[in-house]
Amino acid sequence: MKVEVKVDSQCNEPYAVIYTDELTNNIQTAIKILERERQNSILMGELNDRFFVISNELIELITTSGKDVILHTIDKKTYKVNKTLYELQSMLGNDFVRISKSSIVCIKQISHVCASFNGTMEIVMKSGIMDVITRSYKKEFKERLGV
Repeated sequence: MKVEVKVDSQCNEPYAVIYTDELTNNIQTAIKILERERQNSILMGELNDRFFVISNELIELITTSGKDVILHTIDKKTYKVNKTLYELQSMLGNDFVRISKSSIVCIKQISHVCASFNGTMEIVMKSGIMDVITRSYKKEFKERLGV
């Protein structure tokens, strides 16, 4: 079987296309493995010593606090998550963008953005939570929003 992989920095979520003249057992196995990768992206959060499955649609902002990763939802709950920001960024998809070393936001939950001090930008989420887009992430943020 011929395999081709293209690495593209503009591709925010991996996808696979398989060209074949026959759907063999090996190809079906490959499809199952690839689909399982997507299913493994279930996000669990801890709140009050209980663990909850958190849907991507509920996520507004993810931040770090010391060694903890904290997930803020649109219903104003905060969950402790046992993943790194890097892992979360890769599993959340196109609706999320990194705005600093310590924060990821859901683009759909942004209320507005304004200029701040020292070349940074202040971001305000629909719930009123505020954070800062640092200079090193500002260019990527603007590109993702088409600004």
